[in-house]
Amino acid sequence: MKNIFCIGIGLIGGSFAIDIKKQHPESIIYGISRKDATLEKALELNLIDKKATLDDLNNADLVIVSIPVDATVKLLPTILDKISDKTLVFDAGSTKEAICKVVEHHKNRRNFLACHPIAGTENSGPTAAISDLYKGKTNIICEVEKTTFHLQEKALDLFRAIGMRIRYMDPVSHDKHIAYVSHLSHISSFMLGKTVLAKEKNERDIFDMAGSGFASTVRLAKSSPAMWAPIFNQNKENVIESLEEYINNLQKFKELMQQDNFSEIFKEMENTNYIKQILNGIK
Repeated sequence: MKNIFCIGIGLIGGSFAIDIKKQHPESIIYGISRKDATLEKALELNLIDKKATLDDLNNADLVIVSIPVDATVKLLPTILDKISDKTLVFDAGSTKEAICKVVEHHKNRRNFLACHPIAGTENSGPTAAISDLYKGKTNIICEVEKTTFHLQEKALDLFRAIGMRIRYMDPVSHDKHIAYVSHLSHISSFMLGKTVLAKEKNERDIFDMAGSGFASTVRLAKSSPAMWAPIFNQNKENVIESLEEYINNLQKFKELMQQDNFSEIFKEMENTNYIKQILNGIK
């Protein structure tokens, strides 16, 4: 893969660029972004070798689309219009159903692989890109059967080379499950941050009293709203369902507190401790 185009040079796209360059030092990484300042910063950080535009995509061997999911839905058909028959295109969006649907009948659908690398931090932009972000992480691939076989193999070789595990899932199931394990946790973090900011008018008190528990729980509240608002929009029904269950659990906990039923609270927490075994198994 010589000519690699990154549409979006933030945490996800930039980290892919770093790891691919390590595996393929002869490759030329091109950056495409709405903002020239982003491309300049990416050049300064050596994330990309050259600036490019969508009109240059006919020369691409690989195109990585790592922009907000609403922008992906709008732009992906145009990207597929401009590529050659040999080009592989994959995205990194946190929702999959709408993205897969928009290119369902595109003449170059076979060139596209729908992906969701389960990796990231709360940071964004080119300066957030880091080496080995994807090492040991899971990459969920949807509708793999709709991608031509030799391009599937090219993508899988790349993902394995940078240390990723592969999991296959249909887009509907992906969006339903990810609402619980990712989207809900971001909403919870944002709302915890909002609650604390509203209650603690004196920011000094927050900083003085915040321990590692608060810091880790609210970490995701530092994530980019430009990325997450479109995700919540695209996965609205699943997110609302997960929120309803979460709110019911919070309400039940509140009622147990009001009833001074701390033995039941202990049981609730003890039962939930089982999640340690699940998470340890994932690691």
